[in-house]
Amino acid sequence: MPIHYGSQIEEHHAVRQKAGVFDVSHMQVLEISGAGAVAFLSYLLANDIQKVKPGKAMYTCMLNAEGGIIDDLIAYRLTETDFRVVLNAGCAEKDLRWIQQQAQQFSGVVLKPRPDLCILAIQGPEAIACLNNEALAAMMLSLKPFEVGCVGEWMVATTGYTGELGVEIALPRQEAIALWDHCLSQGIRPIGLGARDTLRLEAGLNLYGQDMTESETPWTSRLHWTVVVDAHRDFIGKAALVKQKQEGVKTQLICVLMKERGVLRHDQTVLLNGIPSGVMTSGSFSPTLGYAIGFARIATGEGALTVDIRGRQCELVKVDGAFVRKGRATRVVEEILSS
Repeated sequence: MPIHYGSQIEEHHAVRQKAGVFDVSHMQVLEISGAGAVAFLSYLLANDIQKVKPGKAMYTCMLNAEGGIIDDLIAYRLTETDFRVVLNAGCAEKDLRWIQQQAQQFSGVVLKPRPDLCILAIQGPEAIACLNNEALAAMMLSLKPFEVGCVGEWMVATTGYTGELGVEIALPRQEAIALWDHCLSQGIRPIGLGARDTLRLEAGLNLYGQDMTESETPWTSRLHWTVVVDAHRDFIGKAALVKQKQEGVKTQLICVLMKERGVLRHDQTVLLNGIPSGVMTSGSFSPTLGYAIGFARIATGEGALTVDIRGRQCELVKVDGAFVRKGRATRVVEEILSS
């Protein structure tokens, strides 16, 4: 996947205003099935797969024993005992080793990597209309957010990494090439990694390896909503998460916006009440808002926030939730920018 296909800014705006197609076939599809699949996934994942009905999808984290995030992923429940998970490309090899190791404790679990499948993400407010494919459009319209349906070898899911309407489609290689060519023929713009990053930042979505790592837990990564801790279920990392919460979480990942001129970047020092407190984990210029935005991991607490940009202290404003939803600033951001 290239950084861009000509213009990162134009690609970003295409997804926010019309439609774009991403070739994310570098991600790894893994099928998990069998009579023991539910019990296995209940133990493997921090979110509760038992609450997910067939035809639904679930965002979750896969943790180590210390509660650190091995990877974040989406699990799709196709039937009562058939699941698919999509793993990040950079983590796929270690993820597969980890999953295979944990599966040895369970009977009736079948693991099947699917390197033969490609994944195309078609995202944007006009994604369905631009496709000009009645059968696919009908299926997309029938699905609510975070639902999944299958037609033959095609898995169509209303998930994405942009904060826009759209789908992610896993399908055989030759059919993926044909669908890609069809999208381009209908005026759907190809989107590269650069716009993918600014789109996910505006949507308030973490990037593995920057905003979450094996050294951080869901509590320190704005992912508390992906964890279900209750008495009926044990899962890898549960004891560590319970202990961390009881002892008090020492750091927090927050969304920040900078109204001054400048660009936020990974690893810039962030100060809380004038004292170095943490770093930017992600940062960029927001094409939709016209301001710099990002995520910062800092010590738990409240107060005045600034960032050190080449010796200049610039004020940051904390933002609760996403920056952009469905092509425009969220209400919280609108209030900040109008103040």
